[in-house]
Amino acid sequence: MARGEAEYVLEMIDISKSFPGVHALDMVSLRVRPGMVHALMGENGAGKSTLMKCLFGIYREDGGDILLKGSKVKFHSAKDALEAGVSMIHQELSNVPERSVQENIWLGREPVRRIGPMKFLDHRKMQLDTAVLMKSLDMDISPAERMGGLSISKQQACEIAKAVSYGASVVVMDEPSSSLTETETAHLFKIIRDLTAEGVAVIYISHKMSEIFQIADEVSIMRDGKMIGTYPVADIDEDRLIKLMVGRDNTHRFPPVESSPGEVRLSVRSLTSANPRSFKDVSLELRRGEILGIGGLVGAQRTEFVESIFGLRRTASGEVFVDGAKVDIRTPRDAIAKGIALITEDRRGSGIFPLLSVTMNTAVASLDSYLNAAKLLEHRRIERESQKLNEALRTKTPSMGTQIQNLSGGNQQKVLVSRWLMTLPDILIMDEPTRGIDVGAKYEIYTIMADLAMKGKSIIMVSSEMPELMGMSHRVMVLCAGRHTGTLDRAEASQESIMRLATQFE
Repeated sequence: MARGEAEYVLEMIDISKSFPGVHALDMVSLRVRPGMVHALMGENGAGKSTLMKCLFGIYREDGGDILLKGSKVKFHSAKDALEAGVSMIHQELSNVPERSVQENIWLGREPVRRIGPMKFLDHRKMQLDTAVLMKSLDMDISPAERMGGLSISKQQACEIAKAVSYGASVVVMDEPSSSLTETETAHLFKIIRDLTAEGVAVIYISHKMSEIFQIADEVSIMRDGKMIGTYPVADIDEDRLIKLMVGRDNTHRFPPVESSPGEVRLSVRSLTSANPRSFKDVSLELRRGEILGIGGLVGAQRTEFVESIFGLRRTASGEVFVDGAKVDIRTPRDAIAKGIALITEDRRGSGIFPLLSVTMNTAVASLDSYLNAAKLLEHRRIERESQKLNEALRTKTPSMGTQIQNLSGGNQQKVLVSRWLMTLPDILIMDEPTRGIDVGAKYEIYTIMADLAMKGKSIIMVSSEMPELMGMSHRVMVLCAGRHTGTLDRAEASQESIMRLATQFE
């Protein structure tokens, strides 16, 4: 280390932060070395995001100090942090969908050119700079493409490019691979290694254990707003890491699914999408008390298929039967009327209403049921029923009036489950139900699913995680490129058998 050079590029010392009813951070310290990948782990609600928002100037800490390269700093906004060399990739995408890639990347710092006393945006320079940036990161994304027209994974890639473009000395990555394929994640890791080789420190937040052991040098673990400890990744294993995160042994990753499937509740016969590039001739049967997993690789059209069952996408042909009766589902309202509910894959984009309260996010799909004779909402009954459901699912929230955006990802997911239980469904479709939530919250979601199945509810679970498919499903149905390639009973389902069906391209 050179004389005068700080051992740590970033030090957060005794950071405290409270919100009404919640002590979010309790004297938390974090020290990050230059040129290292420092993983930050903990259950949802442990305080990870709050700590990073204090670093990035989004929240003002109540106490403690932040040192950057040995000098004390105090950021009053994200702009201050960026100008000082701290960049952050947020878990939830925050782009402007109707603007181009290049406009999103340089938003707020667009290049300008002068013509006399007048200033104009320099679109050509913006396009060239974006093209150079994308080439340096080996990303095949056109600067002129509309951001909203890109896949979620490409939008995430653009967020990564934007963060890199600031030339930061510290880059915070909050669940950066949550929407990426395995190949795209490998590319992300290459970018991270290139950054650390240049001395950049990367703070990496992820719930995927395999990623931590693959990419991180050190790992800090938080629980209940406190820092539990920091360890070299080489000195810790998965079981110990989970125990430190949740405060208990990880003897069982999945609760027992003890329900016995009964009669057929949902039958889908030869359903074909109106989009010729989507799924074709897909059938399934779902029984009372059954959890039916749907697996497949990216591009298998799993989401498109289940959204068509729910009336979100048009179909060209096929039939749907509920309890033996043929139904015509053209809209989500039709599906809800037939006792079908859908928890979507993109919690932020098509699930929660960020600025609404926990109560209203719970009740929003059932408001028609809470109208009195004068067609006015019965707010007290809504509040009572919403609270009852969320208490039953052990949703952690300061109050039912709290904006849902202030809850952790796992607790937001519980509110979405409460929302659809409020519609009294018999069939619950859950698309990636545990994406972006920690191991403790995952177990709670799994327990809710197992309990619902025991009560006779029928569940379709779309998942990209093999252990989840095998651990929670009575049967696993596999799609490949929009075709149904096979269905496996629990005893037959293994990573090898699922992958074999997931790669049966025609």
